[in-house]
Amino acid sequence: MRKNIVAGNWKMNTTLQEGVKLATEVNEALKSRTPNCDVIIGVPFTHLASVKAVIGDNLGLSAENCADHEKGAYTGEVSAAMVASTGAKYVILGHSERRQYYGETSEILKVKVEMAFANGLTPIFCIGEVLEERENGTYFDVVKSQIEDALFGFSAEDFGKIVLAYEPVWAIGTGKTATADQAEEIHAFIRNTIAEKYGKEVAENTSILYGGSCKPSNAKELFAKPNVDGGLIGGAALDAESFMGIVDAF
Repeated sequence: MRKNIVAGNWKMNTTLQEGVKLATEVNEALKSRTPNCDVIIGVPFTHLASVKAVIGDNLGLSAENCADHEKGAYTGEVSAAMVASTGAKYVILGHSERRQYYGETSEILKVKVEMAFANGLTPIFCIGEVLEERENGTYFDVVKSQIEDALFGFSAEDFGKIVLAYEPVWAIGTGKTATADQAEEIHAFIRNTIAEKYGKEVAENTSILYGGSCKPSNAKELFAKPNVDGGLIGGAALDAESFMGIVDAF
């Protein structure tokens, strides 16, 4: 059975002290709930160990990236082994900002997924199209190639460990949101693409999160769609109350 998941992506926000405070608030808010989903926070590298120390087992911890090398002379990089050593269990890979600003290709991302697997981390793997691709109608092809090129070399068993996050890049930080019907359309397409490669069972068991300006006000409508299994939350994850509003949508 695939899981419902609400995952926060803090991006490059919060100092260490602010991050520990926010994580503590989220952890406390979770204690008073029995959520119908897994809850994860993705925090900057500098925060991982300190945040792990203040949260319980009911709150998952994710890094926002990892290196595409095991170890060595790569100044400033953080390996998957380093991430795992903090107690984090997840890593966000292929976020549109990593692709756009840092030139991460499918070849690089495939290696990062391999590194995550080798260190027992669950990849939250991001895919999605920019505004031009949405408007010219190539978005199905774009999303399909992002999945095929980076992930379809893995066995069905390994693919089954991946959480996918669909990001309409045109809806991140712009205030625009894909309608629930638009989200459902592309999520269903993604699931069908997986089924064509790995079969229906693997496809049905893959969690596909929506990652474009999801807020407490629209989360319930999005999550009601049969192929939307939760959200990868940006801005709304930086406030414990609004983040819990999204968790409560399940």
